[in-house]
Amino acid sequence: MRLQKVLLRRVGEAIGRFHMIREGDRVAVALSGGKDSFTLLEILLLLRKRAPIEFSLCAFTVEQGKFLRPLEPVAEYLRKKGVPWTCYRDAASVRLVEEQPGHGCDLCSRYRRRAVYEIARGLAANVVAFGHTADDFCEALLRNALFTGRLSALPAVAHSRDGEFRLIRPLLYVPEELTHRYAAEVGAPVTPCACAQRNGTVRESLRNLLAEL
Repeated sequence: MRLQKVLLRRVGEAIGRFHMIREGDRVAVALSGGKDSFTLLEILLLLRKRAPIEFSLCAFTVEQGKFLRPLEPVAEYLRKKGVPWTCYRDAASVRLVEEQPGHGCDLCSRYRRRAVYEIARGLAANVVAFGHTADDFCEALLRNALFTGRLSALPAVAHSRDGEFRLIRPLLYVPEELTHRYAAEVGAPVTPCACAQRNGTVRESLRNLLAEL
């Protein structure tokens, strides 16, 4: 219960400070299958009951051919919570995995971004919520500083190029250590992706450096 209160306070602070969710919004949560996105969904469900504004929630998953477990437990979990869920199998991403197994993260991310917009449009959502945590913001800042010479991190709020969707990251003030504990506490059916187990990546190096510091 104490952990839940901490998460509610930190997520609520981020949403309030950056005006992430507004009256009448339909928020589509990008459910990657990991602990972060499950935590985000759970906290948004709680906040929806307490918020002074009305907004609706749905969830979606982009299947890119990299999940290491079946997604049926995810579907059952969301069904019990009454959350509408769409699982979108992106044929282009699956083909990429088959034909170019050594492809980089940037290419995969580009495919996923295109699918996200298509899914959100089909769900009639105007807001897409991502489960990036404080750790991800720190990694992005360090990566950009070291490899591009720019001092920039992930934006708390952004918009799609045509302004159709508001992209939000409500876990801005939440470290991964908390999402790991909370996902276990609520029994979320975490479904790992093969990318998370890749060694020798820039992201892994940055995480190790930050942990050491």
